[in-house]
Amino acid sequence: MIDIVHYPLFIATAITLNLYPGPDTFYILGRATAQGRGAGIASALGISTGGAIHALLGALGLAAVVMASATAYQMVKWAGAAYLVYLGLSMLAERSGGGTHAMATPKSLGRVYAQGVLTSVLNPKVALFFLALIPQFIAPGASSPGLSFLALGLTFVGTSTIWSLVLAVAAGALHRRLARGRGATWLRRLGGGLLAGLGARLAFSD
Repeated sequence: MIDIVHYPLFIATAITLNLYPGPDTFYILGRATAQGRGAGIASALGISTGGAIHALLGALGLAAVVMASATAYQMVKWAGAAYLVYLGLSMLAERSGGGTHAMATPKSLGRVYAQGVLTSVLNPKVALFFLALIPQFIAPGASSPGLSFLALGLTFVGTSTIWSLVLAVAAGALHRRLARGRGATWLRRLGGGLLAGLGARLAFSD
């Protein structure tokens, strides 16, 4: 049985938090601006899948175990930071003309999706955020707190997915306008710089 309190308030909170620019927002914008709408959408869906995995781990109690261990938290954080920096530098190292066109293939979009999943899963702050927010909306003495946690987590992921797809489409339109000649090079540099910057920010965050 799902025991949730103040569900409308939770939805309003989720929407408000989703509208506030965060690491996921800039990750999706960086991908879509540099590599087009398809890459942006694939990234958004990958980030959302990673969020759903965090919700499931939180419901199972595994996220709390990781958060309780300072060593485990730092290991996950540094792995996620290194991966983001790697993705950013890889994008910056791409030659003009090859990177953006390659992202049009289903195989490449599948890779972008998988990278989005891994980026989200390796961000321990997502788990920490869920553990801080969601329990406030689970009824005291709930018979199935794990199921309630999962339902609220997936609700948050659902609202964030809608907003992420809007961002991906909008940034993809910018890509179509500017991705000609030297514009493609500058967009790729912008996207790569954003990803590398996000990795550095995660690495040096408290």
